[in-house]
Amino acid sequence: MHSTEESIEEILLATRNPDKVRELALLLGDLGIHIRTLADFPAAPEVEEDGTTCKANALKKAREMASATGLPSVADDTGLEVDALGGRPGVFAARYAGENATYEDNCRKLLKELEGVPSARRTARFVTVAALAMPGGHSQVATGTLAGVIAEKCVGSQGFGYDPVFFVSELGRTLAELTADEKNRISHRAKAFRSMADILRPVVSKKL
Repeated sequence: MHSTEESIEEILLATRNPDKVRELALLLGDLGIHIRTLADFPAAPEVEEDGTTCKANALKKAREMASATGLPSVADDTGLEVDALGGRPGVFAARYAGENATYEDNCRKLLKELEGVPSARRTARFVTVAALAMPGGHSQVATGTLAGVIAEKCVGSQGFGYDPVFFVSELGRTLAELTADEKNRISHRAKAFRSMADILRPVVSKKL
């Protein structure tokens, strides 16, 4: 068990999403810390993401997994805010088309809701909140955002989630057209986890 008085030697990435694990492991890889995932803890409980904000969901997941596993736990939650839809899907982005929706289902629903909306009004932003929770109760959060425009169709085959419909104007491409390295330089999740790495770095190398 870890406490806030100990340095951290390993952390739990509190997700069962293999796409997210792959991305986050790259972002945290230079910390020299052993990374475990929920695949290592098949008996860990499912956490109901019933918060009304990304911060609430991220903190809840991190705290419950820290309690269940005894490991410092990092969780995140991402929302997609589309201006023409009054900020929807927001915190419900992952299940926008239903509880068991696929990435394709969610993208399809979003594109259908934006049919006929001109490009100038298709502005949107991703917001990611990353939360670190210690088994003893101490927690910290980091946030990252990325502005863009919702494309009129899916383009690209990289990434996951809404990446094929999220057009990054300054790059002239969707997130799904970027390599992993390119995405990890500019994405909302990359920004949040770079900040989280900054939080973890002194804790990894010395006591809090």
